[in-house]
Order: sequence, then C-alpha cells, then structure tokens
Amino acid sequence: MIRYALHCDRNHAFESWFQSSSAYDSQVKRKLVTCPICGSAKVEKAIMAPRIVGKKGRGRATPPPEAAAATAPEAASSGPTSLLMAQERELRAKLKELRDHIVKNADNVGERFPNEARAMHYGDKEHRPIYGEASPEEAKSLIDEGIEVSPLPTLPEDRN
Repeated sequence: MIRYALHCDRNHAFESWFQSSSAYDSQVKRKLVTCPICGSAKVEKAIMAPRIVGKKGRGRATPPPEAAAATAPEAASSGPTSLLMAQERELRAKLKELRDHIVKNADNVGERFPNEARAMHYGDKEHRPIYGEASPEEAKSLIDEGIEVSPLPTLPEDRN
C-alpha cells in the first residue's frame, strides 16, 4: 500500500491510500480519485518527502510525512482536511496505545490462542489476559461458543 499526499485544482490537500503507483495512475485516469472536500476529479500528487531508513532500519534521514505535514502551511489552517488529519492521527495514537497496553499486560500464546481461550472459558485453566493468532474460521468458532475475542488493532504502518 502507498499513501499519497494529494491536492485538487482548488488547492484542497488530502491523503489517500493506493495498492500501488499504477493503481493510483489508473484510478486518476478513470476519474475515480476525487477531492473529499469539493468533489473535483482534477487531482494531482503533492510533493512528498520519502521515508529513507538507515542501516538495519534505525533512524530516518527524512522526517515522516506526518511531521512534514505538521509544519506545512495547510496544516495550520482550520479547514476540514486538517481537522480530519488531526482526528486520524489521534485515532491512530489511541489504537497504538490500546495495542501496546494489551501486548504489555497479556501473555502472547501464539498459535495456541484458540485452545488456550477455550481452556480458560471452560474452566480447565485459570483466567488470564492472553493474545495470539487465530484464523478467521477459528475466531468465528470461538465466538459461536460464546468466547469473547477481538482482533488486536493494526495500523497501516504495521503492514509496511
């Protein structure tokens, strides 16, 4: 997935995710990419600083787009786009905080998750906070049995 900073012919700035750069090009050509503020299909990529990772993934030579956006003049405006971007950043921060809390305070049982959850549910093991892996079918089966499960929140940057 690729996140592009975009702007329309009326100078509204916004972001959007695309499967690839060719997917972006194809969607723009077919006028499927429109400004969420005014609906204009005359959309172009804005200038973006790429993320460059140093040796072994440590440190960045350039700031992430979020940091660059915070210093951009558009971010200082009180328009709907900057408000949405602020709300998105806040939501992502809260999801990350939730995930970090779970990871810190629960045991990672990995692929044993369905069996461990069942054992605790049926009283074979003492209840404790756990997380792990389950296929969609296994998760549905657990829910059908009355066992409460929910996925750990993931963010787009986790998938890169």
